[in-house]
Amino acid sequence: MNIRRIQLRGSGVDKYPAKQHVRAVASKLGQSDGLIYLLGQYGFTIEDSDIPKTWRQRRYFYYCSGVDVPNCCLTYQIEKDELSLYIPEIKPERVLWEGRGPTIQEAEDRYDVDSVYLNGQLFDHLEHWIAAKPQSIFYILHPDQSPADVKFPRADSSKLKHAIELCRAIKDPHEVECIREANKISADAHRAVLANICRFKSEAQIQGIFEDRCISRGAKQAYPVIAASGENAGTLHYTKNNEALRGRQFVCLDAGAEYQCYASDVTRTFPISGSWPSHEAKNIYGIVQMMQEHCIEKLKPGVKMYDLHTLAHKIAIAGLMALGILHNGTPEEIFEAGTSRGFYPHGLGHHLGLEMHDVSGIPVMRYSLQEHRELLAPCGEDQPPLEEGMVVTVEPGIYFSRYELQRAYLPSPIHSKYINRGVLEQYWAVGGVRIEDDILITSSGYENLTTAPKGEEAIGIVRKCAENARMGRIEAEMQGCTHPGCD
Repeated sequence: MNIRRIQLRGSGVDKYPAKQHVRAVASKLGQSDGLIYLLGQYGFTIEDSDIPKTWRQRRYFYYCSGVDVPNCCLTYQIEKDELSLYIPEIKPERVLWEGRGPTIQEAEDRYDVDSVYLNGQLFDHLEHWIAAKPQSIFYILHPDQSPADVKFPRADSSKLKHAIELCRAIKDPHEVECIREANKISADAHRAVLANICRFKSEAQIQGIFEDRCISRGAKQAYPVIAASGENAGTLHYTKNNEALRGRQFVCLDAGAEYQCYASDVTRTFPISGSWPSHEAKNIYGIVQMMQEHCIEKLKPGVKMYDLHTLAHKIAIAGLMALGILHNGTPEEIFEAGTSRGFYPHGLGHHLGLEMHDVSGIPVMRYSLQEHRELLAPCGEDQPPLEEGMVVTVEPGIYFSRYELQRAYLPSPIHSKYINRGVLEQYWAVGGVRIEDDILITSSGYENLTTAPKGEEAIGIVRKCAENARMGRIEAEMQGCTHPGCD
């Protein structure tokens, strides 16, 4: 894929390709006339408080504007190919307290739009458009997002969302670069965790240093940090991050930076010490590593994630049978029974972009529980294949959720006969292993956008941390022994 820079006039800063995006959306609508209206996110305070809520721009609005400022909206006249941005008026009495937003001139220079107006002008502009185009369609995202006090003869809230999602499925070069940068920041934060893990005493410290590295590089969190140690890693979306690391074998760190509203989604599982803590831990990591490597190497346009998800399950079954955790059946019987979902309960991956679980009119994995066999995968065989320009995650895992296995699998006559309880007991402490990378689908295959260390590279960083800590203790002891008055 050729990377084409879109730049601000007279600067080296990339300009978000909003006009290109909204034109593509209009094309998906299939109309030569009409008005698209999108509302940005307004600022709010917490209920019964004057503390503002954490503000986050609406992603459908951002895709068509590139504007990460509160209280804005936009219109796009399809026939005229005219994209207009409406921004809040600057209130001098509030600037001292809150700072100010952009002026009209600043917004015109910063954003890829044809014109910029104040919010107060929107009503008159819409009334004028209705008078000139009474039979044209007014496209809105949701019924409750139509501007108040304006009556539109032909308003449509059924098509715009889907049209934008179809466009968002395929990333343009600017979007790819944002995701790539988010991954670079994430990789730096993951390295910082590995380089300090031997000195940490709690999951909270892992979260703290990860967020510190992201914020210091101008990034946010794409989603809440999951810093799950020991059996906590058996909870897929564990976010308490408040337990001690002492006595734990693994940490499953699922954490990704968000850069200019684009997400990364990265998971690494690693031992807290500089070596494999047990044969069980090493063996499970090896199976998950094999699941990911075999699935990634098959990525290219035309491939279905359903088929790769099935492949991941079959590799998991073979590995768990080799360890004796699964037994008393053939791999085919265990696969058809769906028993492997007790250890690998989620999908292989998802779209990535403006959301960590990016929306898409071209779903690569959509949940379907209509047939028993589809309990194995959160999608059906009829889902469309991958296309060039998609960015997807590949995130296989194997988990030992004591609660889930004891609730749904060990009591079941369908599944319990295939699970060796005696061997399973040896694996509770592993908790769970997940490895996740972000992959760009290219014309000839794929490009892995994730550069965070994993496997032996990650363990090497942890080992160096442990060695440095050990040398530091020895040096401190030596200094202590030579101190006057030391016995």
